Amino acid sequence: MSPTTRNARIPELPARTITDGPIPKHAQLREILEELCVTQLRPGDLLPGERTLEETYGVSRITVRRAIGDLVASGRLRRIRGKGTFVAPNPLVSRLHLASFSSEMRAQDVAASSKILLSERAVAPEEVTAFFGPGPGELHTHLRRLRLGDGEPYSIDDAWYNSALVPDLLENDVYNSVYNILEKHYELPVSEADQVVTAVAADELAAALLDVAPGTPLLHIVRHSRAGDRPVEWCSSVYRTDRYRLKTRVTRALDV
Repeated sequence: MSPTTRNARIPELPARTITDGPIPKHAQLREILEELCVTQLRPGDLLPGERTLEETYGVSRITVRRAIGDLVASGRLRRIRGKGTFVAPNPLVSRLHLASFSSEMRAQDVAASSKILLSERAVAPEEVTAFFGPGPGELHTHLRRLRLGDGEPYSIDDAWYNSALVPDLLENDVYNSVYNILEKHYELPVSEADQVVTAVAADELAAALLDVAPGTPLLHIVRHSRAGDRPVEWCSSVYRTDRYRLKTRVTRALDV
């Protein structure tokens, strides 16, 4: 949902007093605003104006801007020029298990959607055809999507699908979960994948689509997915690091 559609929500500011002391005033105000984001506001809601915060808590404009700036830098808030400061979308936490973007979003109460950037059948790059197997020159399905959560950009998925297994994939509703289509329509549930995770800098195209500045660090994940022993998907994705996090548990191998 666009931030401009929920800016009528007027929160009740926490009844807190900011005082002189060992904790800087901007840090005290930052804690108050974090509490406000958690208890009353939702992603996309408008933060109270700077003047309101000054008058309510008896602090200077510099203090207000420092507190807000800290929360913008941490990804809790986002500024939109000419409109105000809004609560940022919740970060999507992936636990490195096999799940579609849509199902991970749904599990965290975020509405997933997609914008199709490219859909075609074309000759795939060499690394893709090497994964899919024999058949040089064979046309495979190329699907590039901007993935959104609550209407906000999270990632760009640039995927290829093995046309020997899913020849008419694009005739399905690929705005939604392709993994669900693979399982339900083709009886090819993705059962395992190899992933390589790196960091890249946003080029101008990715920056424009993801609403970040060029050069912003992005998380880059390349996934080779199989249904049993059949290679079905090769996907290169870039994610906003303030909206997508990887979480895993590791254990120490005991020395023999």
